[in-house]
Amino acid sequence: MMARKKETVSMVAGSYGYIAPEYGYTLKVDEKIDIYSYGVVLLELLTGRRPLEPEFGESVDIVEWVRRKIRDNISLEEALDPNVGNCRFVQEEMLLVLQIALLCTTKLPKDRPSMRDVISMLGEAKPRRKSNSNDENTSRSLAEKHTSVFSTSPVNGLL
Repeated sequence: MMARKKETVSMVAGSYGYIAPEYGYTLKVDEKIDIYSYGVVLLELLTGRRPLEPEFGESVDIVEWVRRKIRDNISLEEALDPNVGNCRFVQEEMLLVLQIALLCTTKLPKDRPSMRDVISMLGEAKPRRKSNSNDENTSRSLAEKHTSVFSTSPVNGLL
């Protein structure tokens, strides 16, 4: 019916808190908008919070809430869901995934990774654990052979 009248309707489709900021003024849907939403879902899983919570403050979503913690030098462990566990290795993995979530939710769409890169980074999101071997040279040579996607991450210094 709309096609016959040659009218178009522009409206925001999606749930507030998941929509990338640029969608509100461009109304263009692309991969980078989906990646932003995926980053929000990761933040939900990591923090145990919804995209919009009264504790964040008025007009503050989960992305801005985490960014404020970083700006204010508040420990990000404090933002992690305490129901997941207090194991050091689990927290390290969660912080690595948090870095990915922050990359996915960067303000500029061009700075967000592709989904292929996100998958690759998630595959690498494992804490570097000391091996049981006392041979430091073996550990060092293994570390040199393994180059991490995180090494060039713009949020690498945040955690």
